[in-house]
Amino acid sequence: MELGGIEYYLIIINIVGLISFIINMLLYNYTAEGQIDTFLTIVSLIGGSAGIIVAILIFDRKAEKGNMMSRIFVACIFVIQIILLLIIKGHLADNITLAFWSFLDRHKVLLTYLVAINFVTFAAFAIDKIAAIEGKSRIRIVTLLGLSFAGGSIGALIAMYLLRHKTRKDYFTVGVPLTIVMQVVVIFFLMNMK
Repeated sequence: MELGGIEYYLIIINIVGLISFIINMLLYNYTAEGQIDTFLTIVSLIGGSAGIIVAILIFDRKAEKGNMMSRIFVACIFVIQIILLLIIKGHLADNITLAFWSFLDRHKVLLTYLVAINFVTFAAFAIDKIAAIEGKSRIRIVTLLGLSFAGGSIGALIAMYLLRHKTRKDYFTVGVPLTIVMQVVVIFFLMNMK
Protein backbone atom coordinates (compact mmCIF):
# COMPACT_ATOMS: atom_id res chain seq x y z
CA MET A 1 0.00 0.00 0.00
CA GLU A 2 1.42 3.34 -1.06
CA LEU A 3 1.22 6.37 1.18
CA GLY A 4 -0.38 9.49 -0.22
CA GLY A 5 -0.05 13.13 0.70
CA ILE A 6 -2.54 12.87 3.55
CA GLU A 7 -0.67 9.97 5.14
CA TYR A 8 2.68 11.75 4.91
CA TYR A 9 1.15 14.90 6.37
CA LEU A 10 -0.36 12.93 9.28
CA ILE A 11 2.93 11.18 10.00
CA ILE A 12 4.82 14.49 10.07
CA ILE A 13 2.24 16.42 12.12
CA ASN A 14 1.97 13.58 14.64
CA ILE A 15 5.75 13.48 15.07
CA VAL A 16 5.56 17.24 15.64
CA GLY A 17 2.77 16.62 18.17
CA LEU A 18 4.79 14.00 20.04
CA ILE A 19 7.94 16.14 20.17
CA SER A 20 5.95 19.27 21.12
CA PHE A 21 4.27 17.44 23.99
CA ILE A 22 7.65 16.26 25.31
CA ILE A 23 9.05 19.81 25.08
CA ASN A 24 5.96 21.19 26.81
CA MET A 25 6.22 18.56 29.57
CA LEU A 26 9.88 19.47 30.14
CA LEU A 27 9.02 23.17 30.22
CA TYR A 28 6.36 22.50 32.87
CA ASN A 29 8.83 20.46 34.92
CA TYR A 30 11.82 22.80 34.73
CA THR A 31 10.54 26.36 34.17
CA ALA A 32 8.02 28.66 35.79
CA GLU A 33 6.77 29.93 32.44
CA GLY A 34 7.29 29.30 28.76
CA GLN A 35 4.91 26.43 28.15
CA ILE A 36 3.64 25.94 24.64
CA ASP A 37 0.04 24.91 25.41
CA THR A 38 -1.39 27.09 22.63
CA PHE A 39 0.97 25.54 20.10
CA LEU A 40 -0.02 22.05 21.29
CA THR A 41 -3.69 22.93 20.89
CA ILE A 42 -3.07 24.09 17.32
CA VAL A 43 -1.02 20.99 16.50
CA SER A 44 -3.83 18.83 17.90
CA LEU A 45 -6.45 20.64 15.82
CA ILE A 46 -4.48 20.31 12.57
CA GLY A 47 -4.01 16.57 12.90
CA GLY A 48 -1.36 15.92 15.55
CA SER A 49 -3.61 14.53 18.27
CA ALA A 50 -2.43 10.93 17.82
CA GLY A 51 1.19 11.94 18.43
CA ILE A 52 0.18 13.85 21.54
CA ILE A 53 -1.78 10.85 22.84
CA VAL A 54 1.23 8.57 22.24
CA ALA A 55 3.43 11.02 24.16
CA ILE A 56 0.93 11.12 27.03
CA LEU A 57 0.77 7.32 27.19
CA ILE A 58 4.56 6.97 27.17
CA PHE A 59 5.75 9.94 29.23
CA ASP A 60 2.92 11.41 31.30
CA ARG A 61 0.18 8.94 32.19
CA LYS A 62 -0.65 10.58 35.52
CA ALA A 63 -3.96 12.42 35.17
CA GLU A 64 -4.42 15.38 37.48
CA LYS A 65 -6.66 18.43 37.61
CA GLY A 66 -4.08 20.60 35.85
CA ASN A 67 -3.89 18.46 32.72
CA MET A 68 -7.46 17.14 32.60
CA MET A 69 -8.85 19.73 30.17
CA SER A 70 -6.08 19.19 27.64
CA ARG A 71 -6.49 15.42 27.82
CA ILE A 72 -10.25 15.42 27.26
CA PHE A 73 -9.75 17.94 24.44
CA VAL A 74 -7.07 15.87 22.70
CA ALA A 75 -9.04 12.63 23.11
CA CYS A 76 -12.20 14.13 21.58
CA ILE A 77 -10.28 15.78 18.74
CA PHE A 78 -8.49 12.47 18.05
CA VAL A 79 -11.78 10.58 17.66
CA ILE A 80 -13.23 13.31 15.44
CA GLN A 81 -10.06 13.28 13.29
CA ILE A 82 -10.29 9.51 12.83
CA ILE A 83 -13.87 9.94 11.59
CA LEU A 84 -12.82 12.78 9.27
CA LEU A 85 -9.98 10.67 7.87
CA LEU A 86 -12.40 7.81 7.21
CA ILE A 87 -14.76 10.23 5.45
CA ILE A 88 -11.90 11.65 3.34
CA LYS A 89 -10.87 8.09 2.44
CA GLY A 90 -14.38 7.45 1.07
CA HIS A 91 -16.03 5.45 3.82
CA LEU A 92 -19.17 7.59 3.79
CA ALA A 93 -22.31 6.44 1.99
CA ASP A 94 -23.60 8.36 -1.01
CA ASN A 95 -26.99 9.02 0.60
CA ILE A 96 -26.40 10.85 3.87
CA THR A 97 -29.07 10.71 6.54
CA LEU A 98 -29.59 12.56 9.80
CA ALA A 99 -32.30 10.23 11.12
CA PHE A 100 -30.66 9.57 14.50
CA TRP A 101 -33.81 8.18 16.14
CA SER A 102 -34.54 5.67 13.40
CA PHE A 103 -30.88 4.56 13.47
CA LEU A 104 -31.03 4.04 17.24
CA ASP A 105 -34.39 2.29 16.86
CA ARG A 106 -32.79 -0.19 14.44
CA HIS A 107 -29.81 -0.69 16.76
CA LYS A 108 -31.51 -1.41 20.07
CA VAL A 109 -28.31 -2.72 21.70
CA LEU A 110 -26.63 0.65 21.10
CA LEU A 111 -29.71 2.49 22.35
CA THR A 112 -29.85 0.31 25.47
CA TYR A 113 -26.15 0.89 26.10
CA LEU A 114 -26.51 4.67 25.73
CA VAL A 115 -29.50 4.79 28.08
CA ALA A 116 -27.68 2.64 30.65
CA ILE A 117 -24.36 4.53 30.52
CA ASN A 118 -26.15 7.88 30.79
CA PHE A 119 -28.11 6.64 33.81
CA VAL A 120 -24.90 5.35 35.43
CA THR A 121 -23.11 8.63 34.68
CA PHE A 122 -25.94 10.70 36.14
CA ALA A 123 -25.92 8.48 39.24
CA ALA A 124 -22.13 8.84 39.59
CA PHE A 125 -22.41 12.63 39.47
CA ALA A 126 -25.24 12.52 42.03
CA ILE A 127 -23.22 10.28 44.36
CA ASP A 128 -20.22 12.59 44.01
CA LYS A 129 -22.38 15.63 44.78
CA ILE A 130 -23.74 13.97 47.94
CA ALA A 131 -20.20 12.97 48.97
CA ALA A 132 -19.04 16.56 48.44
CA ILE A 133 -21.82 17.91 50.65
CA GLU A 134 -21.13 15.34 53.37
CA GLY A 135 -17.35 15.69 53.16
CA LYS A 136 -16.87 12.02 52.29
CA SER A 137 -14.62 10.27 49.78
CA ARG A 138 -15.29 11.54 46.24
CA ILE A 139 -15.47 9.89 42.83
CA ARG A 140 -12.32 10.61 40.84
CA ILE A 141 -12.52 13.22 38.08
CA VAL A 142 -11.06 10.70 35.64
CA THR A 143 -13.94 8.32 36.40
CA LEU A 144 -16.59 10.98 35.86
CA LEU A 145 -15.01 12.16 32.61
CA GLY A 146 -14.42 8.55 31.53
CA LEU A 147 -18.10 7.72 31.97
CA SER A 148 -18.97 10.81 29.96
CA PHE A 149 -16.47 9.87 27.22
CA ALA A 150 -17.79 6.28 27.10
CA GLY A 151 -21.24 7.50 26.06
CA GLY A 152 -22.65 9.10 29.19
CA SER A 153 -22.14 12.72 28.20
CA ILE A 154 -25.85 13.61 28.14
CA GLY A 155 -26.28 12.17 31.64
CA ALA A 156 -23.20 14.12 32.76
CA LEU A 157 -24.48 17.39 31.31
CA ILE A 158 -27.93 16.94 32.85
CA ALA A 159 -26.42 16.07 36.24
CA MET A 160 -24.02 19.01 36.12
CA TYR A 161 -26.73 21.59 35.68
CA LEU A 162 -29.63 19.88 37.47
CA LEU A 163 -27.51 19.14 40.54
CA ARG A 164 -25.26 22.22 40.16
CA HIS A 165 -22.20 20.04 40.36
CA LYS A 166 -18.84 20.52 38.59
CA THR A 167 -20.11 23.63 36.80
CA ARG A 168 -17.04 25.70 37.73
CA LYS A 169 -14.47 23.32 36.26
CA ASP A 170 -13.53 23.89 32.62
CA TYR A 171 -12.74 20.24 32.05
CA PHE A 172 -16.43 19.59 32.74
CA THR A 173 -18.10 22.75 31.37
CA VAL A 174 -16.10 22.57 28.13
CA GLY A 175 -15.11 18.89 28.15
CA VAL A 176 -18.60 17.39 28.47
CA PRO A 177 -20.14 19.45 25.60
CA LEU A 178 -17.06 18.66 23.47
CA THR A 179 -17.61 14.99 24.27
CA ILE A 180 -21.24 15.30 23.15
CA VAL A 181 -20.07 16.80 19.84
CA MET A 182 -17.58 13.94 19.41
CA GLN A 183 -20.28 11.34 20.11
CA VAL A 184 -22.69 12.97 17.65
CA VAL A 185 -19.94 12.85 14.98
CA VAL A 186 -19.33 9.15 15.74
CA ILE A 187 -23.04 8.28 15.55
CA PHE A 188 -23.41 10.33 12.35
CA PHE A 189 -20.55 8.37 10.79
CA LEU A 190 -21.94 5.01 11.94
CA MET A 191 -25.31 5.94 10.43
CA ASN A 192 -23.77 6.84 7.08
CA MET A 193 -20.86 4.40 6.84
CA LYS A 194 -20.34 2.43 3.61
